Amino acid sequence: MMFDLPDPATCYASFFDSPDMMRGRLWVGVTSTGILCRPGCPARRPKPENCAWFASVPAALDAGFRPCKRCRPTEPAGADPLVARLSRALEDDPARRWSEGDVSAMGIDPSTARRAFRRALGITFLDYARLRRLQAGARELSRGSRVIDAQLEAGFDSGSGFRAAFARLLGLPPEALATRADALLQADWIDTELGPMIAVADDHGLHLLEFADRPALPRELARLHKAVKGRMTFGRTAPMDQAARELARYLAGDDATFSTPLTYHGTPFTCAVWDALRQIPAGETLSYSALAARLGRPEATRAVARANGANQIAVLIPCHRVVGADGSLTGYGGGLWRKDRLIELERSYGRATA
Repeated sequence: MMFDLPDPATCYASFFDSPDMMRGRLWVGVTSTGILCRPGCPARRPKPENCAWFASVPAALDAGFRPCKRCRPTEPAGADPLVARLSRALEDDPARRWSEGDVSAMGIDPSTARRAFRRALGITFLDYARLRRLQAGARELSRGSRVIDAQLEAGFDSGSGFRAAFARLLGLPPEALATRADALLQADWIDTELGPMIAVADDHGLHLLEFADRPALPRELARLHKAVKGRMTFGRTAPMDQAARELARYLAGDDATFSTPLTYHGTPFTCAVWDALRQIPAGETLSYSALAARLGRPEATRAVARANGANQIAVLIPCHRVVGADGSLTGYGGGLWRKDRLIELERSYGRATA
């Protein structure tokens, strides 16, 4: 919840001397490093003149600050401590090839770790660690490095193993997304509290935004790659940055408005369904038949369901707001657990507008 910021001197004293009172209410951006921290961060206390104060994380992100890797201000304050502990260990040694033995060596039961990570991110810890290693390899490719350098950065001893894991995740070998000057589309990761997402965009709009563990992601990326005749690489564009900021605000419960420009890849009917999805207010749900009726095509319930399932821009095109005729949750490419969390989050938006 937003509140009026006191003067900088009071902010400084409250933030560092009474961190428990300020949790969830005040954040500091350190201008000398560009880092954003929450109260109680174990990092060294900055000088008062290097502090910029914010009443919300999205406001700080909009100002260009990046989250601290130690206090993780973008994570929910009530995050599972086991998940937080393993995540910190992963960030401290991102290229490590984690095994259940490594988890046990930390005094953590591997089965408990699996359950905790599935509850938090819908993926096991070992799968999440493998995903982050591949993400490190992708970042290396985005800097123009050779595939062998990306492989080593990702902690893979075998080139074939790296290529196979990369292709399973993204549907393309690493060579297909190596840096090229004539690229029309760029791809990158966006980290969210619901798990990492893959975004594809050009300078004008977002073409794809999917959770990295969505089964359909490799096929979707391969189709885009073919559509631009291979002119796709790793990189970052303005629409991706805008989507990342808007997702952070949305998941923090601050704003359900998305204005990132989108580029559709579908038939006229499919695009009409996606437009209709974007008209469903946050906090509301519709059945497939009700959505078909809203489009003036009451007989097209099945076609609407297919178009809904073909959506490749998650959250910003809110296909999670479509439920069964009896109100039950139906299939969702990002996993029913995410659909449940998104609908639960949006209830607060619905109450705010009631």
